[in-house]
Amino acid sequence: MPHRYRIASAAALLGVSDDTVRRWLDAGRLTAHRDAGPATVDGVELARLATGLRDAPEPGTTPSSARNRLTGIVTGVVRDTVMAQVEIQAGPFRVVSLMSREAADELGLEVGVRAVATVKATQVSVDVP
Repeated sequence: MPHRYRIASAAALLGVSDDTVRRWLDAGRLTAHRDAGPATVDGVELARLATGLRDAPEPGTTPSSARNRLTGIVTGVVRDTVMAQVEIQAGPFRVVSLMSREAADELGLEVGVRAVATVKATQVSVDVP
């Protein structure tokens, strides 16, 4: 089943305004799906766009704390028999986490899924909201 996001959720995942997402839809940069109810955007398509938005922020413009939680969208998952590498695009931030394959499977992590990276020191944990 494809993951789809409403415009406001897509905007929050990309770190842009709802109006920006609507302009991208009007310009054909994203495709709107209007099956029943509000327009939605496909998670895989959103992940592809998020990957292109990964310009680094200006130095000193992002607050930092030991309790950083970065909500984003999974843009890549590489699994082997024991481990998994999960890439999340959270606004302009690219976060990569290494975890057991079992954990990635249990969380259902795949491209297009919304996820939260919790950063503390050198450890990155991924939660699914």
